[in-house]
Amino acid sequence: MKKKSFARFKVQRRFGMEFPGLGKKGALERRPYPPGESGSKRRKYSDFALRLEEKQKIRFHYVLREHQLRRFIRASKKGSTSNWVEKLAGLLERRLDNIIFRLGLAPSMLSARQLVSHGHVLVNDKKVNIPSYVVQKGDNISITQKAMLNQNVIQAVTSPRLDLPDFLTKEDKQGRPVGVVQDIPGVGHIPFTFDAGLFTEYYAARKA
Repeated sequence: MKKKSFARFKVQRRFGMEFPGLGKKGALERRPYPPGESGSKRRKYSDFALRLEEKQKIRFHYVLREHQLRRFIRASKKGSTSNWVEKLAGLLERRLDNIIFRLGLAPSMLSARQLVSHGHVLVNDKKVNIPSYVVQKGDNISITQKAMLNQNVIQAVTSPRLDLPDFLTKEDKQGRPVGVVQDIPGVGHIPFTFDAGLFTEYYAARKA
């Protein structure tokens, strides 16, 4: 197993849960407890640590740096009322790299990001090479014919990491899968256990 795989497994073991965006399953199968601890030990959390953990979950799954996450938080709070986390979830789930991942066209968020960056992704039949591009309701998303021969794409199509969410549909057109954004996703579409309240509390006293 490659060194990067070990690092991804270590992160997931630390949180005691799998983050689909990191790719391969099985992080908790052999050692379902944090690195450096035995299975009999239990960690104690402060209130701050619990809030911080919810923030880190979002960062790790969507593979975001802190400044990238804060940029999306600022966009979510702009013109928003109290429930800005719902809007944030909608923006993160509609990032182009995430859409490619959720359509089952890449085995991980990093693989999806690479497809976008290399110009293999089309939005409404036009190439878009910005992973953070936020697609809109009604947009059509597909990949190039060349990308269909990519081994990562073949692996993902054969064995998708997640089921297709209800805000997307997918059908084959001329031998290529095409996804359509049917609705704006929300917190309920985040594909792992997430406490929006703790996340909100973490940023309550901080300027994003």
